[in-house]
Amino acid sequence: MKMPEKRILLATLAFALPMFLGGCERHSKSEQYFLIATNIGLPYWQSAHEGFSRAAALYGVTEDMRGPDTFTPAIEVDEFRAAVARKPAGILVSVSDPSLMGPEINKAMAAGIPVITMDSDAPDSQRLYFIGTNNLEAGRLGGERVASALNGKGNVVFFTMPNQPNLVERLKGYKDVFSNYPGIKIVEVFDMKGQSTAAMDKAQEYLARTGPAKIDAYISLESSSAKDVGEAVKRSKAQGIILMGMDVDQATLELVKEGTVLATISQKPFTMAYLGLKALDDLHHYPLKPLVRDYGSDASSPVPAFVDTGVSLVDKSNVDKFQIGRASCRERV
Repeated sequence: MKMPEKRILLATLAFALPMFLGGCERHSKSEQYFLIATNIGLPYWQSAHEGFSRAAALYGVTEDMRGPDTFTPAIEVDEFRAAVARKPAGILVSVSDPSLMGPEINKAMAAGIPVITMDSDAPDSQRLYFIGTNNLEAGRLGGERVASALNGKGNVVFFTMPNQPNLVERLKGYKDVFSNYPGIKIVEVFDMKGQSTAAMDKAQEYLARTGPAKIDAYISLESSSAKDVGEAVKRSKAQGIILMGMDVDQATLELVKEGTVLATISQKPFTMAYLGLKALDDLHHYPLKPLVRDYGSDASSPVPAFVDTGVSLVDKSNVDKFQIGRASCRERV
């Protein structure tokens, strides 16, 4: 091979090789991504962390999940601030209180740190977009099942945290359905303040009611209370109680299988966090210019406004499939 031809070949290889190696070369362990949430010890958030860490392992980058073990929005904000101080490549956050977290998201974005919300949104902040469940539709899905089980008539109570955006949307979805059934009465929306034991104590109080004050349906809008409310129902030996859950931790699935819980609604926290890290990585390597902009009202936006990861209703007819799915996921991770 002549010298000029060799030089041309080497120049071509130098240009093309990075294209072939692509993702292998662009990533580094020095790239750090954070997942911020509350109640991070719950199975729901452990599943999310599995998705986040799996995407990080695929790319060869560094990840960390931070947040309080209880529902404490102020501590979540502190963890978010600490993450921002590390100047990470990106942050994925589930917002427990938009009034507290929104300004912090805006500061992070102004500092050039991409922020995406998952599971629970802060739509009035400058976050880039939201990945998670269509919570309004999740509430409607549960509402139709409860209304059917009640035959359109009965007293209903909810267990929730009233200021958390995703739970507010789920409650609205249920109310949308129940508005079509004049015989269904919402007796109380109980603020469990992030403590499933508070839900159990309140359920025991409800279960003592008789006559017209009797509670016919108990609805959990978040993942932790269904198992404890279910335990209260089992201890009381009450008959004909309708209990609706949220999410698919193993304890809730077992209650569905045995019939204590009528049904539960499956989300995809693993998927939310997996897609979240991949999206943040892409934003880190191919930055939006400008980063802070109203992309939601831009018809030519390079990013979506909302990535819907889907929901499913789980009852006795399909609970085995979801139990197998959870086991398979643990084996893969």
